[in-house]
Amino acid sequence: MTVGKNSEFASLLDELIAAAPADEEEGVRPHVSVDYLSVADELHSGRIKVSADTVAAEYRLAEAASEALFAAVAQPLVDELPSIEPEAISRELGLSGSMPSAELGAKRRAFAFKNHPDRVAPHLRQRAMVRMQVANMLIDEAKKAARRSR
Repeated sequence: MTVGKNSEFASLLDELIAAAPADEEEGVRPHVSVDYLSVADELHSGRIKVSADTVAAEYRLAEAASEALFAAVAQPLVDELPSIEPEAISRELGLSGSMPSAELGAKRRAFAFKNHPDRVAPHLRQRAMVRMQVANMLIDEAKKAARRSR
């Protein structure tokens, strides 16, 4: 009884798939059938041989590629930080007049990216923390002033 229901369901699915319109935007998708058991059998058969030198060379290539990627992304640690004076930080932030909240948020993120304590040398982290606190205070004050002026 269940065999009949399964075959009816399978034939219904076949009919639906055959009747479905083909997506012309995507085109025809290629289908490659892989027999995973034969692949596993081939790998374990011993007919495929990989020398230790080949493996080591592949690892060296991968390591060189990852080092190049990290070098391109990594920013050097800052060796010294500018002033912690509010006026200097305000000039550095470019705070002037009334600014939209979104622009102030972007300035906060840009300042944090350059001056965050995690991005400076360990002996400068305390100073970086103070700079971030002052910058956050100045941006918060600018946001409050912008709200009051509306």
